[in-house]
Amino acid sequence: MKNYYDFIVLGSGIAGLNAALKLAQHGTVAILTKKTSVESNTNYAQGGIASVIASSDDFKSHIHDTLEAGAGLCHEKVVQQVVEDGPEVVSQLIHFGVQFSKNQKGEFDLGQEGGHSHRRVLHAGDFTGQVIEQALLHAIKENKNISLFEHHIAIDLVTSSHLDNKEPNRCYGVFVLNSQNQMIETFFSSSTILCTGGAGKVYLYTSNPDIATGDGLAMAWRAGAKVANLEFVQFHPTCLYHPQAKSFLLSEALRGEGGILRLRNGERFMERYHSKKELAPRDVVARAIDYEMKKWGEDFVLLDMTALSPAFLKERFPNIHQRLKEFGYDMTKEPIPVVPAAHYMCGGVMVDKRAETSIKNLFACGEVSFTGLHGANRLASNSLLEAVVYANLAAQAAISLKKEPVKNFEIKNSPTQGKNLGEAIIVKQNWDAIRQLMWNYVGIVRSDSRLQKAARRLELLQEEIKEFYTDYALTPDLLELKNIACVAQLIIRSALWRKESRGLHYNIDHPHLIEAYRRDTILEP
Repeated sequence: MKNYYDFIVLGSGIAGLNAALKLAQHGTVAILTKKTSVESNTNYAQGGIASVIASSDDFKSHIHDTLEAGAGLCHEKVVQQVVEDGPEVVSQLIHFGVQFSKNQKGEFDLGQEGGHSHRRVLHAGDFTGQVIEQALLHAIKENKNISLFEHHIAIDLVTSSHLDNKEPNRCYGVFVLNSQNQMIETFFSSSTILCTGGAGKVYLYTSNPDIATGDGLAMAWRAGAKVANLEFVQFHPTCLYHPQAKSFLLSEALRGEGGILRLRNGERFMERYHSKKELAPRDVVARAIDYEMKKWGEDFVLLDMTALSPAFLKERFPNIHQRLKEFGYDMTKEPIPVVPAAHYMCGGVMVDKRAETSIKNLFACGEVSFTGLHGANRLASNSLLEAVVYANLAAQAAISLKKEPVKNFEIKNSPTQGKNLGEAIIVKQNWDAIRQLMWNYVGIVRSDSRLQKAARRLELLQEEIKEFYTDYALTPDLLELKNIACVAQLIIRSALWRKESRGLHYNIDHPHLIEAYRRDTILEP
């Protein structure tokens, strides 16, 4: 089955929905999402979006904080553009119906998070992402130029290699598995925008939902796109430690409002690691927690909010308070057990100032992309800001390239369905093996020997996965397994190259910054 649209957007988070709304003013748009439209990393974002709003704040300060967190690898021109576009982005979201929290004076209730020198994080209670997602989806469903395809998981990009022509590498669309009827469909367009989010599920413990399997990154790599800085995986310091609390993140804003990290004996420890204590950059806090847990043989540390007013906590963090109650904790009365978990990919598919990848007519924005904003460590709440800024840039560029999708050609090497695998346990076993391997060997603290062992073991797993993919029918689980294996290899390859410790990449064999490595890790297929 062939489908033709002016533009294709893969993913239904903040980047994808914003891009689609811009594109729909100039043509037809297909949004493809592998689950339901609300299932995205955006929907789980509790903290907020960073922007210079208060009169006591300024662009220079926000730029400085971003550069400091990025440990020498931020692209300064990108940082300046994203920060200075912040107020416009906030206005754009408000225009689409997002209602940010305000104080009793009617002003925005700005939060402060780790690494920020000012209160500049706009939020909607403690479920900002959900509020943004719902507002944008409402606008999408009101737009007649946008078609939303749920339960459509991308298989691979359609590029010049699939067509009988001699053009330079260009994207023409995407092969898709309709998981409701198991049929393979092909969507064609003049431009395709990857907004597929991150790859937290590559790791055993993550704050990300199950969909975060690095699909867009893996597809772009297979299609020939350059990727960069994949060794910089941000581990959020505080996820709830509870067997039933799957991926439940405890927002940075909790520490921003005065939360204290303690050992199980009640001792406070962050003052030993950074002058900003609990408000140190995330990489510092995550490593400190990891070190203390290993030092004392503990499975978790404690996040203590009990010094704050119960009324304030219930009003400022209604969602977190209620969810914790469901798990048997009352944060107004007792410290909460927390552990670090994989949270955000600072690297991704390389894009230029127009959000275009190294493949013509293929764009990327949001967590799947590498823009140069985050450097070696993302400043809290800069991710939603970047997603909207680059969604706007991608849409503008795609509109300028708009032309009729190519229709008169023969497709070669298109995916086909084989026989039924029959035993899903085989896929699950490999999935679990990769995630455990990445957590143990390529986690918060790394070493050369761990990385080398991980690389060797993953090569063996890849051989088996390739056999599955060649011989058996495509399923969402098999596609995701193939993608996380690809992303895991790229992370390991990047980490092995960087013989230093910088930002989120900490190698005990190379514990210091080295000036020669003050550059991006760029991989080409």
